[in-house]
Amino acid sequence: MDRSLLTGATFCLLLSFGYTLYALGAGRFRPGLVNLVAILGGFVLLSLDLWIRGRVQGACPINSLFDVLVFMSWSILLIYLVIGPAYHLSLLGAFTSPLVFIVLLFAQLGATGASGPWRMTARDPWVAFHAALSLIAYGAFALAAVAGLMYLVQDRQLKKRKAGTLLYNLPPITDLGVANGRLLWLGFALLTVSFVAGHASGAHVNSVKFLASVLIWAGYGAILFLRLLRRLPPKRTAEASMLVFSMALLALPVIQYLSAPK
Repeated sequence: MDRSLLTGATFCLLLSFGYTLYALGAGRFRPGLVNLVAILGGFVLLSLDLWIRGRVQGACPINSLFDVLVFMSWSILLIYLVIGPAYHLSLLGAFTSPLVFIVLLFAQLGATGASGPWRMTARDPWVAFHAALSLIAYGAFALAAVAGLMYLVQDRQLKKRKAGTLLYNLPPITDLGVANGRLLWLGFALLTVSFVAGHASGAHVNSVKFLASVLIWAGYGAILFLRLLRRLPPKRTAEASMLVFSMALLALPVIQYLSAPK
């Protein structure tokens, strides 16, 4: 299938990332229109790509590792466009762009479009809803990890009393901590609802995929539970959110391989 839309979206994210590096190097970074337009362009192109492939496949296009990575990239941009402006986290887009760019690049160069365990048909609405909602939850978790990274960067600069262009443009560290926590709650709620939808479908679930999903869900649940008990300070929450998301992201190809029909 033609990947021109996907290539265009990847280029938009590369443009946003490149502009950020250039502006930071020049010492005059002002997050705003350039990043927003590039990210919005990438989101529109990804939306069109998903819509076209969905019509061709006759179902939600989540039928392979390639599809999953593309849909997850779309989910990350969707969550950012919804919550970024609301929390005045314009620089979040600059940190999000390289993540989505890398995921899309890997999807095009490393993943294939072969069918895998996510194969669905139009007669499986609950399965489609479960899979799509799970990946949107991953989008929230990805942004929680990005907000966590921004928190750690600012915390390090503040402790070293090292002011720079990046520090002056970052949101207040308390806002980043709040955003990190709320994104974790959003992702956890979406993932929980997706599990309920998957159970309602009555479809057979591969044991490896189920166990991996439960471990990811439990990992985020543990972070939030410890936060409620005030046993996990914002810095540790930021570190934990990055760690669990990295593990979840690395587990995707493993789950695809182990749960694919032999």
